[in-house]
Amino acid sequence: MDNIEIPTIANYVQRGDGIPVIMIHGIAASLHDWDDLLPDLSSSGYACYALDLLGHGDSPKPASHTYQIDWLFDHFDKWMASLQLAEPAIIIGHSLGGHIALEYARRVSAWTRGLILVDPFYSRSQLPFLLRNTYGHKNLSGQVAGRIPEWLFRVFVDMTSVAMGHSAGATHSLPERIRAQTALDYTRTAPGVYNILNTMADLTDHLPSISIPTLVVWGDRDQTLSPSSFTKMASNMPHATGRSIRAGHVPHQSNAPEFNRAVMEFLNELV
Repeated sequence: MDNIEIPTIANYVQRGDGIPVIMIHGIAASLHDWDDLLPDLSSSGYACYALDLLGHGDSPKPASHTYQIDWLFDHFDKWMASLQLAEPAIIIGHSLGGHIALEYARRVSAWTRGLILVDPFYSRSQLPFLLRNTYGHKNLSGQVAGRIPEWLFRVFVDMTSVAMGHSAGATHSLPERIRAQTALDYTRTAPGVYNILNTMADLTDHLPSISIPTLVVWGDRDQTLSPSSFTKMASNMPHATGRSIRAGHVPHQSNAPEFNRAVMEFLNELV
Protein backbone atom coordinates (compact mmCIF):
# COMPACT_ATOMS: atom_id res chain seq x y z
CA MET A 1 0.00 0.00 0.00
CA ASP A 2 1.29 3.45 -0.90
CA ASN A 3 1.84 5.95 1.89
CA ILE A 4 0.99 9.52 0.98
CA GLU A 5 0.61 12.81 2.77
CA ILE A 6 -3.05 13.74 2.56
CA PRO A 7 -3.41 17.31 1.26
CA THR A 8 -5.75 19.80 2.93
CA ILE A 9 -6.45 21.85 -0.17
CA ALA A 10 -9.41 20.97 -2.39
CA ASN A 11 -10.89 22.64 -5.41
CA TYR A 12 -14.39 23.84 -4.55
CA VAL A 13 -17.04 26.46 -5.19
CA GLN A 14 -19.12 28.33 -2.62
CA ARG A 15 -22.43 30.03 -3.30
CA GLY A 16 -24.95 31.77 -1.05
CA ASP A 17 -25.22 32.46 2.66
CA GLY A 18 -26.99 30.72 5.50
CA ILE A 19 -27.11 27.13 6.75
CA PRO A 20 -24.14 25.21 5.27
CA VAL A 21 -24.82 22.50 2.70
CA ILE A 22 -21.94 20.30 1.54
CA MET A 23 -22.17 18.46 -1.80
CA ILE A 24 -20.06 15.38 -2.59
CA HIS A 25 -19.98 13.88 -6.08
CA GLY A 26 -19.52 10.25 -7.14
CA ILE A 27 -16.60 8.37 -8.65
CA ALA A 28 -15.04 9.84 -11.82
CA ALA A 29 -17.23 12.94 -11.48
CA SER A 30 -16.68 16.47 -10.15
CA LEU A 31 -18.31 19.39 -8.37
CA HIS A 32 -20.20 20.05 -11.62
CA ASP A 33 -22.53 17.22 -10.61
CA TRP A 34 -24.38 19.88 -8.63
CA ASP A 35 -24.67 22.61 -11.25
CA ASP A 36 -28.46 22.26 -11.35
CA LEU A 37 -28.93 22.19 -7.58
CA LEU A 38 -26.58 25.00 -6.53
CA PRO A 39 -28.73 27.87 -7.86
CA ASP A 40 -31.90 26.65 -6.13
CA LEU A 41 -30.20 26.12 -2.78
CA SER A 42 -28.08 29.27 -2.77
CA SER A 43 -31.12 31.42 -3.56
CA SER A 44 -33.10 29.79 -0.75
CA GLY A 45 -30.93 30.76 2.21
CA TYR A 46 -28.19 28.13 2.15
CA ALA A 47 -24.42 28.45 1.98
CA CYS A 48 -23.51 25.79 -0.58
CA TYR A 49 -20.12 24.16 -0.88
CA ALA A 50 -19.32 21.68 -3.67
CA LEU A 51 -15.85 20.16 -3.90
CA ASP A 52 -13.76 17.97 -6.16
CA LEU A 53 -12.76 14.90 -4.17
CA LEU A 54 -9.13 13.82 -3.97
CA GLY A 55 -8.05 12.47 -7.37
CA HIS A 56 -10.94 14.17 -9.17
CA GLY A 57 -11.53 17.36 -11.12
CA ASP A 58 -9.05 20.07 -10.18
CA SER A 59 -8.23 18.76 -6.71
CA PRO A 60 -4.81 17.18 -5.96
CA LYS A 61 -4.06 13.83 -7.60
CA PRO A 62 -1.45 11.77 -5.74
CA ALA A 63 0.64 9.60 -8.08
CA SER A 64 -0.63 6.16 -7.12
CA HIS A 65 -2.31 3.27 -8.89
CA THR A 66 -4.04 2.12 -5.70
CA TYR A 67 -6.04 4.90 -4.10
CA GLN A 68 -7.60 4.08 -0.72
CA ILE A 69 -11.02 5.19 0.51
CA ASP A 70 -9.36 6.44 3.71
CA TRP A 71 -7.37 8.93 1.62
CA LEU A 72 -10.53 10.43 0.18
CA PHE A 73 -12.20 10.57 3.58
CA ASP A 74 -9.18 12.14 5.27
CA HIS A 75 -8.92 14.70 2.46
CA PHE A 76 -12.62 15.51 2.82
CA ASP A 77 -12.38 15.71 6.62
CA LYS A 78 -9.41 18.08 6.48
CA TRP A 79 -11.17 20.24 3.90
CA MET A 80 -14.29 20.38 6.09
CA ALA A 81 -12.19 21.51 9.05
CA SER A 82 -10.56 24.20 6.90
CA LEU A 83 -13.98 25.75 6.18
CA GLN A 84 -14.34 26.62 9.89
CA LEU A 85 -18.11 26.37 9.74
CA ALA A 86 -20.01 28.03 12.56
CA GLU A 87 -22.74 25.37 12.67
CA PRO A 88 -23.36 21.75 11.64
CA ALA A 89 -23.80 21.10 7.93
CA ILE A 90 -26.31 19.30 5.79
CA ILE A 91 -24.38 16.85 3.64
CA ILE A 92 -25.48 15.69 0.19
CA GLY A 93 -23.64 12.76 -1.36
CA HIS A 94 -24.07 10.81 -4.58
CA SER A 95 -22.88 7.19 -4.95
CA LEU A 96 -19.26 7.24 -3.66
CA GLY A 97 -20.08 10.64 -2.18
CA GLY A 98 -22.92 8.98 -0.29
CA HIS A 99 -20.44 6.59 1.31
CA ILE A 100 -18.25 9.48 2.42
CA ALA A 101 -21.29 11.36 3.73
CA LEU A 102 -22.37 8.33 5.76
CA GLU A 103 -18.89 7.90 7.21
CA TYR A 104 -18.71 11.58 8.13
CA ALA A 105 -22.13 11.43 9.79
CA ARG A 106 -21.04 8.32 11.71
CA ARG A 107 -17.70 9.72 12.84
CA VAL A 108 -18.55 13.43 13.17
CA SER A 109 -22.25 13.30 14.02
CA ALA A 110 -22.13 16.50 16.09
CA TRP A 111 -21.31 18.48 12.95
CA THR A 112 -23.84 16.76 10.71
CA ARG A 113 -27.29 18.36 10.70
CA GLY A 114 -28.86 16.18 8.03
CA LEU A 115 -28.09 13.82 5.17
CA ILE A 116 -29.34 13.63 1.59
CA LEU A 117 -28.06 10.44 0.00
CA VAL A 118 -28.46 10.04 -3.76
CA ASP A 119 -28.12 6.44 -5.03
CA PRO A 120 -25.55 5.98 -2.24
CA PHE A 121 -22.91 3.26 -2.21
CA TYR A 122 -22.69 1.52 1.15
CA SER A 123 -21.97 -2.13 0.31
CA ARG A 124 -20.37 -4.03 -2.56
CA SER A 125 -23.42 -6.27 -2.52
CA GLN A 126 -25.25 -3.42 -4.26
CA LEU A 127 -23.14 -3.92 -7.38
CA PRO A 128 -24.13 -6.25 -10.24
CA PHE A 129 -22.02 -9.42 -10.43
CA LEU A 130 -19.93 -8.18 -13.38
CA LEU A 131 -18.94 -4.96 -11.62
CA ARG A 132 -18.22 -6.80 -8.36
CA ASN A 133 -15.96 -9.17 -10.27
CA THR A 134 -14.18 -6.34 -12.11
CA TYR A 135 -13.44 -4.37 -8.96
CA GLY A 136 -12.33 -7.55 -7.23
CA HIS A 137 -9.21 -7.62 -9.42
CA LYS A 138 -6.69 -5.20 -7.94
CA ASN A 139 -5.71 -2.41 -10.35
CA LEU A 140 -7.69 -3.96 -13.25
CA SER A 141 -10.43 -1.35 -13.35
CA GLY A 142 -7.93 1.51 -13.11
CA GLN A 143 -5.74 0.11 -15.85
CA VAL A 144 -8.71 -0.35 -18.17
CA ALA A 145 -10.23 3.05 -17.38
CA GLY A 146 -6.94 4.85 -17.84
CA ARG A 147 -6.63 3.57 -21.41
CA ILE A 148 -10.10 4.37 -22.72
CA PRO A 149 -9.85 7.54 -24.85
CA GLU A 150 -12.22 10.39 -24.11
CA TRP A 151 -14.04 10.09 -27.45
CA LEU A 152 -14.82 6.42 -26.82
CA PHE A 153 -15.98 7.13 -23.30
CA ARG A 154 -18.25 9.86 -24.70
CA VAL A 155 -19.75 7.34 -27.13
CA PHE A 156 -20.46 5.06 -24.19
CA VAL A 157 -22.09 7.93 -22.26
CA ASP A 158 -24.26 8.83 -25.24
CA MET A 159 -25.33 5.23 -25.85
CA THR A 160 -26.22 4.75 -22.21
CA SER A 161 -28.16 8.01 -22.18
CA VAL A 162 -30.22 6.93 -25.20
CA ALA A 163 -30.78 3.44 -23.83
CA MET A 164 -32.06 4.83 -20.54
CA GLY A 165 -34.32 7.43 -22.16
CA HIS A 166 -36.21 10.01 -20.16
CA SER A 167 -39.47 9.77 -18.26
CA ALA A 168 -40.68 12.88 -20.13
CA GLY A 169 -40.18 11.16 -23.48
CA ALA A 170 -36.89 12.75 -24.53
CA THR A 171 -34.37 10.73 -26.55
CA HIS A 172 -31.61 11.17 -23.97
CA SER A 173 -31.82 10.79 -20.22
CA LEU A 174 -28.98 13.31 -19.84
CA PRO A 175 -28.76 16.76 -21.47
CA GLU A 176 -25.89 17.40 -23.89
CA ARG A 177 -23.98 19.67 -21.48
CA ILE A 178 -24.04 16.98 -18.79
CA ARG A 179 -22.89 14.27 -21.19
CA ALA A 180 -20.00 16.49 -22.26
CA GLN A 181 -19.09 17.24 -18.63
CA THR A 182 -19.26 13.53 -17.73
CA ALA A 183 -16.73 12.70 -20.44
CA LEU A 184 -14.48 15.59 -19.41
CA ASP A 185 -14.60 14.58 -15.74
CA TYR A 186 -13.55 11.06 -16.73
CA THR A 187 -10.37 12.44 -18.32
CA ARG A 188 -9.63 14.45 -15.17
CA THR A 189 -9.92 11.47 -12.82
CA ALA A 190 -6.73 9.76 -11.62
CA PRO A 191 -6.80 6.09 -12.78
CA GLY A 192 -5.89 4.92 -9.28
CA VAL A 193 -9.25 6.19 -8.03
CA TYR A 194 -10.98 3.11 -9.43
CA ASN A 195 -9.19 0.96 -6.87
CA ILE A 196 -10.97 2.57 -3.94
CA LEU A 197 -14.03 0.30 -4.19
CA ASN A 198 -11.72 -2.54 -3.19
CA THR A 199 -10.93 -0.70 0.04
CA MET A 200 -14.39 0.46 1.11
CA ALA A 201 -15.88 -0.98 4.28
CA ASP A 202 -19.39 -2.41 4.23
CA LEU A 203 -21.54 0.08 6.16
CA THR A 204 -24.67 -2.09 6.34
CA ASP A 205 -24.26 -2.91 10.03
CA HIS A 206 -23.68 0.77 10.86
CA LEU A 207 -26.88 2.08 9.28
CA PRO A 208 -29.12 1.57 12.37
CA SER A 209 -26.71 3.66 14.46
CA ILE A 210 -26.90 6.71 12.17
CA SER A 211 -29.85 8.59 13.64
CA ILE A 212 -29.41 11.87 11.77
CA PRO A 213 -32.45 12.98 9.71
CA THR A 214 -31.87 11.51 6.27
CA LEU A 215 -33.44 11.59 2.82
CA VAL A 216 -32.49 8.70 0.53
CA VAL A 217 -33.28 9.46 -3.12
CA TRP A 218 -32.66 7.00 -5.92
CA GLY A 219 -33.42 6.22 -9.53
CA ASP A 220 -35.67 3.19 -9.79
CA ARG A 221 -33.90 2.21 -13.04
CA ASP A 222 -30.38 2.41 -11.60
CA GLN A 223 -28.20 -0.18 -13.34
CA THR A 224 -25.06 0.60 -11.34
CA LEU A 225 -26.42 -0.09 -7.85
CA SER A 226 -29.43 -2.21 -6.99
CA PRO A 227 -32.55 -0.02 -6.45
CA SER A 228 -33.87 -2.48 -3.85
CA SER A 229 -30.77 -1.77 -1.74
CA PHE A 230 -31.91 1.81 -1.20
CA THR A 231 -35.31 0.72 0.10
CA LYS A 232 -33.51 -1.56 2.53
CA MET A 233 -31.18 1.24 3.55
CA ALA A 234 -33.98 3.69 4.29
CA SER A 235 -35.80 1.11 6.39
CA ASN A 236 -32.66 0.38 8.44
CA MET A 237 -31.91 3.99 9.34
CA PRO A 238 -34.04 5.24 12.26
CA HIS A 239 -34.80 8.71 10.86
CA ALA A 240 -34.62 8.12 7.12
CA THR A 241 -37.19 8.73 4.40
CA GLY A 242 -36.93 7.03 1.02
CA ARG A 243 -38.00 8.49 -2.30
CA SER A 244 -37.59 6.97 -5.76
CA ILE A 245 -37.53 8.80 -9.08
CA ARG A 246 -38.07 7.25 -12.48
CA ALA A 247 -34.43 7.61 -13.46
CA GLY A 248 -31.08 5.86 -13.60
CA HIS A 249 -28.02 6.27 -11.39
CA VAL A 250 -27.87 10.09 -11.59
CA PRO A 251 -31.38 11.45 -10.88
CA HIS A 252 -29.89 14.77 -9.72
CA GLN A 253 -28.69 15.28 -13.30
CA SER A 254 -31.23 13.46 -15.43
CA ASN A 255 -34.31 14.64 -13.50
CA ALA A 256 -33.06 17.82 -11.88
CA PRO A 257 -36.43 19.62 -11.36
CA GLU A 258 -38.01 16.63 -9.60
CA PHE A 259 -34.86 15.94 -7.61
CA ASN A 260 -34.54 19.57 -6.54
CA ARG A 261 -38.15 19.61 -5.33
CA ALA A 262 -37.51 16.53 -3.20
CA VAL A 263 -34.42 18.17 -1.69
CA MET A 264 -36.22 21.44 -0.92
CA GLU A 265 -39.17 19.63 0.67
CA PHE A 266 -36.82 17.70 2.95
CA LEU A 267 -34.86 20.82 3.88
CA ASN A 268 -38.02 22.79 4.61
CA GLU A 269 -39.03 20.15 7.14
CA LEU A 270 -35.52 19.83 8.55
CA VAL A 271 -34.86 23.50 9.24
